[in-house]
Amino acid sequence: MAFPDRAGSVAQRDAGASSLDAGGSAARLDAGSISARLDRLPATRSVWKLVVLLSLGFFFELYDLLYSGYVAPGLVRSGLLTATTHGLFGSTGVASFIAALFSGLFIGTIACGSLADRFGRRAVFTYSLLWYTAANVIMAFQDTATGLNFWRFVAGIGIGVELVTIGTYISELVPKEIRGRAFACEQAVGFTAVPVVAFLSYLLVPHMFFGLDGWRWVVLIGAHGALFVWWIRRALPESPRWLAQRGRLDEADRVMSALEAKVRREYGRDLPPPAPPVAVTPVGEAPRRSSFADMWVPPYRSRTVMMTLFNIFQTVGFYGFANWVPTLLIKQGITVTTSLMYSSVIALAAPLGPVIGLFIGDRFERKTVIVVMAGANIVCGLWFSQAAGAVLLVSLGVCLTLANNIMSYSFHAYQAELFPTSIRARAVGFVYSWSRFSAIFTAFLIAAVLKQFGTLGVFVFIAGAMLIVMLSIGLMGPRTKGIELEKISR
Repeated sequence: MAFPDRAGSVAQRDAGASSLDAGGSAARLDAGSISARLDRLPATRSVWKLVVLLSLGFFFELYDLLYSGYVAPGLVRSGLLTATTHGLFGSTGVASFIAALFSGLFIGTIACGSLADRFGRRAVFTYSLLWYTAANVIMAFQDTATGLNFWRFVAGIGIGVELVTIGTYISELVPKEIRGRAFACEQAVGFTAVPVVAFLSYLLVPHMFFGLDGWRWVVLIGAHGALFVWWIRRALPESPRWLAQRGRLDEADRVMSALEAKVRREYGRDLPPPAPPVAVTPVGEAPRRSSFADMWVPPYRSRTVMMTLFNIFQTVGFYGFANWVPTLLIKQGITVTTSLMYSSVIALAAPLGPVIGLFIGDRFERKTVIVVMAGANIVCGLWFSQAAGAVLLVSLGVCLTLANNIMSYSFHAYQAELFPTSIRARAVGFVYSWSRFSAIFTAFLIAAVLKQFGTLGVFVFIAGAMLIVMLSIGLMGPRTKGIELEKISR
């Protein structure tokens, strides 16, 4: 058959078939009716509780992901690493530490992202969090650059799996009308980790406590996230969409019935009837195991190409600034301690971007927000490279952080919407992995550009990448705001 027919079968397999009576009850239990029942739910306390619990997992993940730049001065000060490298791919500089993390993230997202499609969102969410927490504890006691980089790589694998799983999980648990705000909430809670890690680094990195360097304490404090894992896990149901797509319809129905009962009590009246399912699959058709090839049929092929291109270049802007803030400020003539103080102030803006998203997340098309924020990144970045005064440097740093983080919650929601349930984690993992791959080399390239051309050269490099981001999403991206996941997959 031609490609369009196969693509249709992927979407239909996810949506299933349902015949609804006048009262809105499902006459037949299937994947389509499960999705329709979920999308009609009002956004009550129980729905938002699920989002917040997943967001807490994202908090610990971002803490571990983003402390690289803040502990870097401490790693250099302790003699474990050097600020720059003698060769482009030297293994003893800060760039190698950052590259080790993103190498692990690349493996975690491209090779292991499909685990959540196979074993479920809930189990993979839990065990990947435990994985990278354990790796970070071991890393905190390393005394060589090799040991440091190896365990940072191992931690990166777990973080990569977790990144894919949380985004997939949220997109499938919330009604279509609040997907944008749900991702904004996730990022707002998650990005509070940035000022936390920045402030802890400011307090701890320049000093030693109980015979341990301050940077080690920053890492160990983040590892306490494991204490909350089982508490968070107990309150989270499996994704009913995933259960239904896997043919576990009775389990999906139980999850939905329990959630509907909670929402109905909070709503205070009868729930609105479900809409008719978007797509229809013949009765009795068994779920087919998804494959890598499913990403390469229309319309998913063009979306896969678009999001791969986007992720390769968005990383340059986001991590090119976030991971290098203290180092860039030092290059501007700021001392290590003052640089960490300025970085802490800039980091306070990290959760504000997603907080803004709580108000605008479902009012504007996500592709439009991504394009506008990439443009703001270009303007503020080039201006930052020419700034000298403390107030202007911090102000532009705040603007860059806001632009990057508004773009972040927008594209995480966007890429999870573009693929059907059967391949969502696999596809998101694949396209997102290229941002991790890009970041491996971006760390070394920025180090080289910074050494040869200074801060201006770094932001010219970032501006070129952001221009490609604007063109790829602006020209190729479909609209998704307020549309059922199953309809976007058609």
